[in-house]
Amino acid sequence: MTPYDHSPTALEANDFTAGDDAIAVNDSPALVERSRTRLARRIGLGTAATLLALLAVGAVQHYAAHHAAVAAMQARRSAVPQVRVEAVKVTTSARDLSLPGTMSAFESATIFARQSGYVSLRKVDIGSKVKAGDVLAIIAAPEIDDQLSQARAQLLQMQAALKQAQANRGLASITDKRTAALVAQGWASKQQGDTDRAGVQAQEAAVSVAQANIAAQQSQVARLEKLQSYSQVIAPFDGVITQRSIDTGSLVTADSTAGSSMFAIARTNVMRVQVQVPQDAALGLKEGVVADVTVPEMPGRTFTGHVARTADALQAGTRTLLVEVDVDNADGALAAGTYCTVKFQVPRSNPVIQIPAEALIFNKDGTQVAVYLDGKAQIRKVALAEDDGDHVDIATGLSPSDRVIVNLPVDLVDGAAVTVRDMKTAKAGS
Repeated sequence: MTPYDHSPTALEANDFTAGDDAIAVNDSPALVERSRTRLARRIGLGTAATLLALLAVGAVQHYAAHHAAVAAMQARRSAVPQVRVEAVKVTTSARDLSLPGTMSAFESATIFARQSGYVSLRKVDIGSKVKAGDVLAIIAAPEIDDQLSQARAQLLQMQAALKQAQANRGLASITDKRTAALVAQGWASKQQGDTDRAGVQAQEAAVSVAQANIAAQQSQVARLEKLQSYSQVIAPFDGVITQRSIDTGSLVTADSTAGSSMFAIARTNVMRVQVQVPQDAALGLKEGVVADVTVPEMPGRTFTGHVARTADALQAGTRTLLVEVDVDNADGALAAGTYCTVKFQVPRSNPVIQIPAEALIFNKDGTQVAVYLDGKAQIRKVALAEDDGDHVDIATGLSPSDRVIVNLPVDLVDGAAVTVRDMKTAKAGS
């Protein structure tokens, strides 16, 4: 190997290259810049080619995925869905109807004072259970007692006056008989005979007046005795005291317009439950229909009653019928004013068609049902009559021989072909 000469002359004379893109040591700056530009261009072209190759691979993969999705969608569209079909049910059995109600006492009354005076004794308070005829309070009215004593004394006077008048009448009658005999014998004048005869008539009239006075005074005594009896405030029927407005020493007034309310009493061994029944069920509710009453605060307990009376006329504003249900409350568990729920068994006047609630379709076209007919789904618009949760009553849109599709595919359209996976039949209800 020849040694390399490092002298300046040798360096100038010996140029070397490292390929086409190599830059000679003794190249000018222009040549160097051109070489760098060519190198950058080649690197850019290589990078672009690589990106284009990657894009091409991605496009191919996307096309393949899209093609597979389209094929799957077409396959699903061309496939016939399997559905579960159930025959409609025709029933005439009574339907359940639950409505809110309000309890009230079977009988209730507000007791007022019939005699003015002061309450000398109060025997009951709110919550007291009483029987008919029990004394609730006593009113002290001494002026009535004094008037009654005076009237009784006057009655005794009048009775004595009657006896006196009867005695005078007897004497006048005897005198008249004696005078008549003397007149007939000529020992007495006719004038005297007429006078004695008129005296008898006058005494008879006096007896009649005395008897009339006694009858009038007896009526006065009876009236005062009745007023005196009002000093005892009596329970009109069996029940419980629900309100007390007086206490011992209270002044009460017997007045038809400004009388004093003393007590309120209610008979609660039987409760009235008042219910407003809508028009569509009112015609089927008659006296004797059984009703089950429940109270939210008494879970698990049902009170059985029956329809006792109806208003026989619907309210024009609400189109509802007032119905009263009588419920036995011998144990006192129910209270007047309680909110409750009343469940009736309303007889049906005409047979109705029932279908499962899951067969309904709700969309912009309204309420619809898919009917299975000759291997195809037929979409029909229906009108609901009643909804009890699991099943619904259909007013119009279906016939008793129809079979409805229960598990509806989301994309099911009218006229689509379907196959039956499960077929259920239904018998007419009794």
